[in-house]
Amino acid sequence: MTHIELKNITKGFDSNKPVIENLNLTVNDGEFLVLVGPSGCGKSTTLRLIAGLETAGSGDISIAGKLVNNIPPKDRDISMVFQNYALYPHMSVYDNMAFGLKLRKYSKDKIRERVNEAANILEITDLLDRKPKQLSGGQRQRVALGRAIVRKPQVFLFDEPLSNLDAKLRVQMRAEIKKLHKQLKTTMVYVTHDQVEAMTMGSRIAVMKDGVIHQLDTPLNIFNEPADLFVAGFIGSPAMNFIATKVSNDNMLYSEDTKITLPIPQKYQSQLNNQIDKEIVVGIRPDGLAIHSESQKDYKFEANLELVEPLGNETILYLSKGPQSLTCISKQYDPQSYNENSIELFVNPAMIHLFDSSSTKRIKPLISPNGQK
Repeated sequence: MTHIELKNITKGFDSNKPVIENLNLTVNDGEFLVLVGPSGCGKSTTLRLIAGLETAGSGDISIAGKLVNNIPPKDRDISMVFQNYALYPHMSVYDNMAFGLKLRKYSKDKIRERVNEAANILEITDLLDRKPKQLSGGQRQRVALGRAIVRKPQVFLFDEPLSNLDAKLRVQMRAEIKKLHKQLKTTMVYVTHDQVEAMTMGSRIAVMKDGVIHQLDTPLNIFNEPADLFVAGFIGSPAMNFIATKVSNDNMLYSEDTKITLPIPQKYQSQLNNQIDKEIVVGIRPDGLAIHSESQKDYKFEANLELVEPLGNETILYLSKGPQSLTCISKQYDPQSYNENSIELFVNPAMIHLFDSSSTKRIKPLISPNGQK
């Protein structure tokens, strides 16, 4: 069972605040775990600690139940794929993939068997005689993956491997890596700052900020039930809309800045009962706002239209309400039908998230006995 455990890990590079502070993380056997967060959040440092390329200031790191704090990288039975491919330019694709096995004194027959097996998986058998300079970016990335595969390690580590590829190729390689995980069934840890990569690839996602994991869960749970304001704002594209409000004495949420007034959704009423003037942040994803609605007459307000981005199957509307910027995704927007200065927006109450302003934590909605929120 190849699981990874990090217990009470702290790591710093100088006398300032640690990059990682008291981190606890378990990666399950055969799991594809994605570490995602903004630049400087500690995700790559966490990966390098697992690989042994960095040493923890305190805490324990275990791979397959074995403490590896003092074990050098070459003896941890891991393979790492980097952002910059790191291929030897003077070697053929075959020799690049075989190099690590040669260092480990594998026989020529065994090396040939493993290289051909990896090349078949990655569909690069016709490239084995080429040099890296004769390959496209996607082909070089496949070779880098192949070099990792031939080792047949306990753990694969990926440090933003798709950052240098163009948009179309990134989508293709996301699918290839996911397919690879399904074939090999090996434990994989993947680092990215791209929340779309995280959502589409991970079995679970660890959302990090300032060396702290804010939420660790499945992609859908993180999207639908974000733990706090940071996670809610980071996961989702375009980002969630946030409106600062207070609870009024008539069971409403009122925003002083925007003059928006919304009824407290039924699923939150018991939590906010008798909490007059409590500061609440209302979170609404862009697809939770609509420009047509027959049923949500109580959940509406007008906003000024600032910018329109047509995407074909849908349109992104950028709006403002006083000092507040808002984003709406609409499949019904017709520029001929609306006054350019003002649009009436309807809020889907089922898609409203509420957050405590002081703690930034999401307020969990009341769950009825049948499990409906």
